[in-house]
Amino acid sequence: MSIIIGLLSGIFGGLLGLGGAAVMIPMMVHQFKLLQREAHGTSLVVVIFSGIAGTATYAMKSSIDAGAAILLAAAAMVTARWGARYCNRLPEYRLKMSFGGFLILVAVLLTLKPYITAHSAPLEGWSKAAVFLATGFVTGFISGMMGVGGGAIMVGAMVLFAGMGQHIAQGCSLLAMIPTAAVGSFTHWRLGNVVHSLLPGLIAGVLAGTYIGGSIALMLPETALRIVFAAVLSWMGLQYLRTPSPQCEP
Repeated sequence: MSIIIGLLSGIFGGLLGLGGAAVMIPMMVHQFKLLQREAHGTSLVVVIFSGIAGTATYAMKSSIDAGAAILLAAAAMVTARWGARYCNRLPEYRLKMSFGGFLILVAVLLTLKPYITAHSAPLEGWSKAAVFLATGFVTGFISGMMGVGGGAIMVGAMVLFAGMGQHIAQGCSLLAMIPTAAVGSFTHWRLGNVVHSLLPGLIAGVLAGTYIGGSIALMLPETALRIVFAAVLSWMGLQYLRTPSPQCEP
């Protein structure tokens, strides 16, 4: 079953240019009855491999700014462990509600994706470096806490605030995602939040699914895909936000 979850997550990610964690985590919680933090930690390990596969694709097209990726990763690696530790301390119901809010945020960013374009000249020097470092700090914490790559947030910030092109920004986020996810997942592993038995199937499924999804994406209208997926994420996010606190449970 883990390979099927990985495959479906990879297909959705490949279709829309996102990581598959937003789909993978709810499916793992539902199917394998994992604690929310276990699903986040396990998902983050898989993100490493999807980041490697995506980076290789963008590198072949020379669509990566290595300097920007290094700055992003350097900052994100610091806060990824903080996010993982914070995830481990949160009560289960609060972590689920936080994840619900994150899903809705991704749905909004996904809907706005065609309109996220640079409105000013590209930044240079220290101003540009400051944007990358700030983006890395924020995204690293979110990655460690939520068990995701954080590409939707990272790419949007680079395009909007640094004036970077969409394709270069996506390549940079994928490269930065690898060490960030590695640090976050190592912290989760030490905290006991990684379910090792699920990893082989999830990784194999995500790698195959990402390729399939990317191939299918060339044949389907992107606008319709984005709207449908945003609606599904919003629905799942609302379900998570309705998680009752222990005091409210009968």
